[in-house]
Amino acid sequence: TKTEKDQRTVRMMIALYCTHKLKNEEDRKDYAELADYACRRLEHCSFGDNKPACKNCPIHCYAPQKREMMRKVMRWAGPRMLLYSPKAFFSIWRITKRVYDIHKEER
Repeated sequence: TKTEKDQRTVRMMIALYCTHKLKNEEDRKDYAELADYACRRLEHCSFGDNKPACKNCPIHCYAPQKREMMRKVMRWAGPRMLLYSPKAFFSIWRITKRVYDIHKEER
């Protein structure tokens, strides 16, 4: 399902971020907790498989601290997914472009 694919992608992005950006184990534990948190949020999303990208969602279900951590991960790992997982990168890009096009039409 789309939710399971999103969960795999989030875990992959967090793992990539941790491998290249974090040096100590304490920080890695925080991000392992973030991955679990994000997957739980995805499982309980009221939009189900029709969910928009979190930054475009009308319901912000993340706690502020977790949201900021995820924003950092996405900003750093998103562009690098092209190198490490091109399939996941283009999947994310296609969804982001579709949402952008919808919002552009509404204006």
